[in-house]
Amino acid sequence: MVVAGGPQYRVGGHRQLVLWARRLSDEGYPVFRFDQRGWGDSYGDFHDYDAISDDIRAAIDMFMLEEPSLEEIVLWGECNAASAILFYAYCDPRVRGLALQNPWARSEQGQAKTILRHYYLMRLKQPEFWQKLLKLRFNPLESLRSLFKLVVRSRSNEQSARSTPHDPAFERSLPEHLFAGFRLFKGPVLLVLSSQDIIAREFDEAVRANPAWSTLLASSSYRRIEMPEGDHTFSSIEQRNKVVSWAISWMESW
Repeated sequence: MVVAGGPQYRVGGHRQLVLWARRLSDEGYPVFRFDQRGWGDSYGDFHDYDAISDDIRAAIDMFMLEEPSLEEIVLWGECNAASAILFYAYCDPRVRGLALQNPWARSEQGQAKTILRHYYLMRLKQPEFWQKLLKLRFNPLESLRSLFKLVVRSRSNEQSARSTPHDPAFERSLPEHLFAGFRLFKGPVLLVLSSQDIIAREFDEAVRANPAWSTLLASSSYRRIEMPEGDHTFSSIEQRNKVVSWAISWMESW
């Protein structure tokens, strides 16, 4: 289990990594949680999610030393941990499957499109928005300025770039980088997305912008599950239990 961006450590938000690990262990799956460099109980200099491949490899090495009977590894991660997994998984033959939740795929253009498509349309449907407007507690000029800036950003070709110079397989933008990771990894993938999460909707925008990505994720190697009530970190007991139950069913299926 790879820890998502801080401030957190191998316990996970809402203790979810501990609770998921206990449930998986009860089902007979050994689980290894770890702190990468500079987080939790691990010493060293902090590295962002796009530079922790060495940490993931070291964790797998230690896990297999602790559990010599292991033959296959499933990497589990949420948000930018899911992105870090995609940067790494294709180059390690021990990794058989990926369980990913709400991958981080942010670009300036994608973020603007997501806000326009989901936030502004949602606001127009909310009664409190019209109540504020009727009571003159709403500044339309300021909102229009903000809306105009978003439209300009959504049509821009400039995207935030995260390059990996040592690996020519990856392109410049983060969405392209993630697509390369999906394309190069040949095992099964479980993808859980939360309908109430802006990060998940940004991932959808990245997929929508790349027809090749949509085709790839529609193949039989991928299982996508949408959680209508889900938030970014699956903060309720019901959400958390659904995620781990889906994962167990998915692993049993192959």
